[in-house]
Amino acid sequence: MSDLERLYEQLVACRRCPRLAAWREEVGRKKRRAYRDEAYWAKPVPGFGDPAARLLIFGLAPGAHGSNRTGRMFTGDASGDFLYPALWRAGLASRPTSERRGDGLELFGVYITAAVRCVPPGNKPTRAEFATCSTWTARELALLPEVRVYLALGRLAHEALLEHHGLVKARFPFAHGAEHALPGGRILLDSYHVSRQNTQTGRLTTAMFDEVLARAKALAELA
Repeated sequence: MSDLERLYEQLVACRRCPRLAAWREEVGRKKRRAYRDEAYWAKPVPGFGDPAARLLIFGLAPGAHGSNRTGRMFTGDASGDFLYPALWRAGLASRPTSERRGDGLELFGVYITAAVRCVPPGNKPTRAEFATCSTWTARELALLPEVRVYLALGRLAHEALLEHHGLVKARFPFAHGAEHALPGGRILLDSYHVSRQNTQTGRLTTAMFDEVLARAKALAELA
């Protein structure tokens, strides 16, 4: 068992945020009608991807009926339906669809994780929940030493990465397509979140995301 796999085992047993633990499990019991015959993951969601990744994609939190159901980040909802085809078009995924944990999908040079690992009510984690989950982020990133580029999906993910590096947020303002030099030669690249609210309103188009993903791929020196 690898160090990342040992970390996953510890993560999925985490109950340090009582509000989040209760909510993820309630969602898993009640289910959405379309998924009433499915077993929900309903546990903290581990990161996913290539352990030798040079590009890390960083989101906010699992979706209630997406990752909280499927057990994989950005899988099972509109966000994943936008993200994984983009990764495939960029040559960073083995196929354009992500169904659930253990479905055989591979990522090439890319790892996907999030600032908060349990679905938060209303998609709004508290500051305390961000802080608690940051300990998992620190341990996970320490086990991904080849990462050179962070692609933050949304302002809150951007700010969580800055906090992880002990950087002052005001000096690194979030903007779609913005690039920020971080300590150790790493780069933080920003994108609007791949949520339905952005992709279906035109705030984030396929072309816009393909462009920022191509930039991230180039900066990470992924062939």
